[in-house]
Amino acid sequence: MRTLTTTEDLALFCAEAAKHPYVTVDTEFLRERTYYSKLCLVQMAYPGKGDENAALIDPMANGLDLGPMYDLFADPGVVKVFHAARQDLEIFFIDRGIIPAPLFDTQVAAMVCGFGEQAGYETLVRKIVKGQIDKSSRFTDWSRRPLTEAQQRYALADVTHLRGVYEYLAAELEKSGRARWVAEEMAVLNDPATYRVDPEDAWQRVKTRTNSPKFLAVVKELARFRETYAQERDIPRNRVFKDDALIELASTKPMNEKDMGRSRLLLREARKGPIADGILEAIRRGVEMPADKLPKVDKSRDQQQVNPALADLLRVLLKARAEAEGVAQKLIATSAELDAIASGDRSGHALTGWRNEVFGAEALELCAGKLALTARGSNVETVRLDRSE
Repeated sequence: MRTLTTTEDLALFCAEAAKHPYVTVDTEFLRERTYYSKLCLVQMAYPGKGDENAALIDPMANGLDLGPMYDLFADPGVVKVFHAARQDLEIFFIDRGIIPAPLFDTQVAAMVCGFGEQAGYETLVRKIVKGQIDKSSRFTDWSRRPLTEAQQRYALADVTHLRGVYEYLAAELEKSGRARWVAEEMAVLNDPATYRVDPEDAWQRVKTRTNSPKFLAVVKELARFRETYAQERDIPRNRVFKDDALIELASTKPMNEKDMGRSRLLLREARKGPIADGILEAIRRGVEMPADKLPKVDKSRDQQQVNPALADLLRVLLKARAEAEGVAQKLIATSAELDAIASGDRSGHALTGWRNEVFGAEALELCAGKLALTARGSNVETVRLDRSE
């Protein structure tokens, strides 16, 4: 097993990897005590057998510059293969502003190839390459050095088995003509907006039971302060204050530290000092927010007039089409998207791209009364209706 701790060795490995059509990549990181993930290890492998064409890269090594790795990530002639790539990509984007491309996510490809919803890496390794993953090092603190041999083998297996998984799935996609389906799915992962957290929008992740614009104004300002404070100090947002405390503060609107002392949910360290000052300032801004600046809640979903019978028919159609195509249902459309279609909404992504070909077009025909569903044995089939009479 190779562990690369110098820029020179990393450059040599990446130069060799660049000669091949793809490289598999994985990371190990910690995030329990920080806002941003702390990169502890990168695993990479290019085509070959066993461990000889694979390496562990130690970003914690003194003086190691990851520049050669990022140059490889930007090489258009080498496919970068990940499994469940989002968190890995976020680390690279935050660190260097780079999203590896071209990109291939085996979890997405597996859903397209009929391996179910969010197929786990261990499942794919077992089913495709007949391998086994040693789980004993799963809960390792990857920031500690030195790594044991068992930890290194566990980490390396994440990219060595991935080669066979990728080659199999890529061949299946080529055979079925569905490679462009996966390419469409990569659009979200390739979008820098996926990895940016704007404090201005942080309030939209807070679940509330009240949609009053004046209440939401305070929620917005508190969430913005919390996100900014956490980002600047690289600490988890819940270490500043949790969502339930945020909702309590937005409801009670304390005007001073004495008022905050009555809070049931606010952490003790948040009741004084810079966090307390930030909370009081955020509440003031929220209370004084002009009417034309108040948050506007999207009430369109609440106002949807869902036809429950039609929604049920759409679910039956989705199940039938997903089974016929060998694609995970959730990848095609969620339950909420089916309800939206049944209410007349035609803006969802289930009606675009490959999803429209597999399901969306027939879903609209069903809604328009041009398509019927019938059972034949254990199968559900579609019947087009002549509406000309």
